This record gives sequence, C-alpha cells and structure tokens, in this order.
Amino acid sequence: MPKSKRAKVFNLTQVTKKTREQKDKLFQNIREAVPEYQHCFVLSVDNMRNNYLKDVRHELSDCRLFFGKTKLMAKALGQSPSEAVAPGVDDLTQYLAGTVGLLLTNRPAQAILDYFEGITKVDFARAGVTASRQFKIPPGVIYATAGEVPAEHDVALEHSIEPELRRLGVPTRLVKGKVVLGDESGEGEGYIVCKEGDVLDSRQTRLLKLFGVCLSEFRVQTLAYWSAASGEVTEVHPSAMDGVDEG
Repeated sequence: MPKSKRAKVFNLTQVTKKTREQKDKLFQNIREAVPEYQHCFVLSVDNMRNNYLKDVRHELSDCRLFFGKTKLMAKALGQSPSEAVAPGVDDLTQYLAGTVGLLLTNRPAQAILDYFEGITKVDFARAGVTASRQFKIPPGVIYATAGEVPAEHDVALEHSIEPELRRLGVPTRLVKGKVVLGDESGEGEGYIVCKEGDVLDSRQTRLLKLFGVCLSEFRVQTLAYWSAASGEVTEVHPSAMDGVDEG
C-alpha cells in the first residue's frame, strides 16, 4: 500500500522533556565527579546563550560543567553533612537557585574567578528580558541604526523594511523612496520602542533587532566555591541571587 500523506501531529513537549534516565545520569555524574576535583564553583548565568556557553566549555575543556534542575544538583552534592559527597560541599547547596550551574576544576580558584570576571558578551534581547535603557526612533528620515550613530556615519533604512515597521506598530510612511517617521524635517516626538525597565515582548525585541540594538548581556558570575583541601565554602557574589526564586 502507498504511504499515507496525512499530516501527523507530534507533541513537542514530549520530545524535549527530560527522562528519568537522563536525570539519574546527571545525578550520578555529579556524585562521581566531585571527589575528582579540587574546587566546585556555583555559577550564575545572565541571559543564557548556548553559543557563548560552548565557548566557555571549550576554554575550560579540562573542567566539568553541569547544568540541570537546582534541586537535583543540590541532592547530588548532598543537602546535609551526612549526605555530602565530599566534606563541606553541602554548604554550596544554599546558592543553588535560579539559572545556575556547577563547575568542577583543578585549576587555582583565583584563575577561575579572573576568567569569569572577563566574560561579557552583548546580544539581541529576547522576549521577557528587562530593558537596560530606553530606545527611541527619532522623527524624520529613519536610518539603519535609528540614531544610535550620527546620521553622517549611517545609511538610510531600506524601503523594503517599511511595511514590517508598520506591522510592528511604528507609524512610518514612504516619501520619495525613503522611510519617514512623522515630519520629514525631523520635528516631532519620534517613537519609543522601549523604556528602561520594560519587560520586553516579541514585538519590541523584533524592532530592536531590526535596528541592530543589543540590550542583552551574557555574563557569568561566581556565587561561591568549595575547596577540597579545606572543606570550606567561600562566598563571592551573593548579591547575584537577589530576587531569584529557587528552581
């Protein structure tokens, strides 16, 4: 019989859901790895980006980096002295909240701290990110960066983008092949895409990307680390957890 051409429906939530086997494997991997390393760091990640995280994994190829459910990672470390996989490491579990991961390393602790202090990558914001500043499209002829650089160093926005701007709510029009907002002379209030502190939606993030405006910053902060030699936990950036709910 010929194959049916009827469209099949796949439940994507089932495709991406972590299996019990995967969770057990992560738990076991953490338990087995901790005794093999001198330090265990709790890292807080702002604006997670897989491509930037790959760079971190490459630079720290002699280390182990784990990300997963915070409760699972806490259980793997041990939530009390009697459960701890290594003496004192259970004190790290208080820092496991929000978007965090574990880094196991034999490198000097200060070397790891210095490495992460130097990591800052800017990127386009995603929906749900809080705007770090205001972005406004000036009135008049619209340029490719909408005023982010002086007009003499910019180029006029391509006319083919004008329909999308209108679809995204920007009241533009075409005048002699140029995209214009308000009066051609540049008088008027312009159009505010976002204000500082706004929680961005998909429409705003699309507009920001059209004008090449990056309001998202990938950063990795060290909250605390445990050292096998002393069995003690050293706090580094506890303020990074302010306002974070446990995951």
